[in-house]
Amino acid sequence: MNHASTAEHVELAGELVRLMETRIVDPLEILFESDAQVRPIRKRLRIEAEVWAAQLLGPDDKLAVRTAARLIAAAFPSNEPFDPPEAWWRSAFGQAVARRAGHPGSAAVPYATAAAMLGITRQGVHDLVKRAKLERHPDGGVTTESVRARLNQPKEQRVPSGHHHH
Repeated sequence: MNHASTAEHVELAGELVRLMETRIVDPLEILFESDAQVRPIRKRLRIEAEVWAAQLLGPDDKLAVRTAARLIAAAFPSNEPFDPPEAWWRSAFGQAVARRAGHPGSAAVPYATAAAMLGITRQGVHDLVKRAKLERHPDGGVTTESVRARLNQPKEQRVPSGHHHH
């Protein structure tokens, strides 16, 4: 597992703070009609976000997956399976979840979701399936595990054909 850069950590922690403020702390402030009541929570959130980012990017796979699951459960509560919009997968949090957990609770993802997770086009996903670099799922789409495995390869091994940067 390649360890994250400081820049990745800073971006992820900042994103987690904004996500949790928007989804959890701001609504509390509205409910309590009080900034003073939530100020300690905002302060604590900034500290915890550093810890969560370190766990999501750190060497312990089980801890990373558990942290991802907790954060998703808190920020996106639902009785439905977690199915974020494609743009979410391009965020720092989405990328960390994709690398560590794949798509939580989903053994397969549609080509469009795989493309978003990998940061490539749908056509790129089709090409990778044809070249057996991604595994087709029997029920359609591609296996989450093959997407996760590809995300965890060193970058230089996964420049898609026809997309060489000169």
